[in-house]
Amino acid sequence: MFFLGDLGGNRGVGQSTWLKDVQFPLINLSKGIYLNIYPSEWLGFRLAVNHGRVEGYDNIIKDNGGAELYRKNRNLQFQSSLLEGYAALEISPTVFMERYDGLQGKLRPYGLVGVGVFRFNPKGLYYAPDGSTRWVALQPLRLEGQGFAEYPDRKPYSLTQLEVPMGFGVKYYIKENLFVGIEILHRQTFTDYVDDVSTTYIDNTLFAKYLTPEQATMANQLYYRKYFVPNNPPQLRVPDEDQRGDPVQNDAYFSTILRLGWRLNHMSSELQQLRCPLFY
Repeated sequence: MFFLGDLGGNRGVGQSTWLKDVQFPLINLSKGIYLNIYPSEWLGFRLAVNHGRVEGYDNIIKDNGGAELYRKNRNLQFQSSLLEGYAALEISPTVFMERYDGLQGKLRPYGLVGVGVFRFNPKGLYYAPDGSTRWVALQPLRLEGQGFAEYPDRKPYSLTQLEVPMGFGVKYYIKENLFVGIEILHRQTFTDYVDDVSTTYIDNTLFAKYLTPEQATMANQLYYRKYFVPNNPPQLRVPDEDQRGDPVQNDAYFSTILRLGWRLNHMSSELQQLRCPLFY
């Protein structure tokens, strides 16, 4: 599972394409279970649940002397567990070109599109005054002024959001009732806050007004990390609306999935032979 959002990326300006900003150290193993129901061989209905982790770090961006330098110096970071459930249509168009019965030995490409819901909780690494570190939830700190009266257009975001999964894959049937496959599944979300980064910096003096003293201390360190040095006091500043993230594009994530499937109704072809010929 890999995250595509405001943080991290590679050389140049960040892109919304799937592969350009992939950083291989940040690809995480996820796990899931799914159920497919096939009313017809070319059409399937899928229900799936997956659990994994997404993350992003500006400090691992390679400095090539280009537009990526701003993001590297921004030095923001996050990680979040992610739990999703979705329903989708699986369409196998090549079924109509198959020339023999049975499934064993067949290779079937397919496309996939659906709708789902996911739960996330972005966290940042906080360096406490006593020298310890811990990952703290970022949403309650409202680092971009969500819910502050001074920023009326910035509403608090929910940690549960909708998504649109879409992708493609291929299955190979080892036996009539057993297949292996590989799939690439992209999820487009409807939020720009999976990484808790979206728009501009705010007046950090407002943290003391809206948060507890402990939260305000955390917020001052985590909202602005340029020139940040662990275990040193954070550089307190009242920013001038500098860009923190890009609100134009919502966040996304994708997975490369290895599938193992067992067809429970593999005896259907034998059962059909017992039916009255009128139904063929």
